[in-house]
Amino acid sequence: MTLSLELKEGTKESHSAAENTKFVAAFLRGVLNPEEYRKLLANFYFVYSAMEDAISSTEDPMVKAIRSEDLERKESLAKDLEYYYGSYWEKTIKPTEACDTYVSRIKQLADTDPYLLIAHHYTRYIGDLSGGKVLREIAARVLTPPVGVGLSFYDFPSIPNAKEFKNNYRSSLDLLGCDEQQVNAMITEANYAFRLNMYMFEEIQGKASQSFLRLMWSYAKQVLGELIVSKRFRNET
Repeated sequence: MTLSLELKEGTKESHSAAENTKFVAAFLRGVLNPEEYRKLLANFYFVYSAMEDAISSTEDPMVKAIRSEDLERKESLAKDLEYYYGSYWEKTIKPTEACDTYVSRIKQLADTDPYLLIAHHYTRYIGDLSGGKVLREIAARVLTPPVGVGLSFYDFPSIPNAKEFKNNYRSSLDLLGCDEQQVNAMITEANYAFRLNMYMFEEIQGKASQSFLRLMWSYAKQVLGELIVSKRFRNET
């Protein structure tokens, strides 16, 4: 299978689990607490800032091949945060524990295995493009912000055709030339990225300790699985 298909197939369970967290499930039903929502946007600001800084500064050729400024969300989030927190939002917002864990992972990868940033890039941005329109409509209906403000996170003005963009993105992934070990590592990291997002979602609703333990156990199992596959690959070659 191609890398894009392997990533899709290899993260199906995590994708479904993320959509079924209490926070996301409630969001999709139109139940959205304004305070929880702005906390999530604040966390996203720190996550996207770290990811976009890491991706723009790396010299890794695979990461450079999939980077697109049209996807970047930092400035859009800044606009939304000014609406939800006021003019001094930068001095007001703080990352939560779950957010710090997420950001730390991104920074670690930037220093050690930058190509794995692609897994986080794929997990967040393809998700934004795929579900953003629906979430935007729900947020607009529930939060009723004035026209033109509060929903910039979901707007991709430089991407008029999301489906076409995603197809081109997947083609770029498939042309990266990853070997089997890299593909397995990327799937593992993408699953971890989903769980880092779930940790943030659940933390907002007061379930951080339980979620963190599940996060660490899940990641440990995935790393063990990757090591087994990697050893088998080396033995076969």
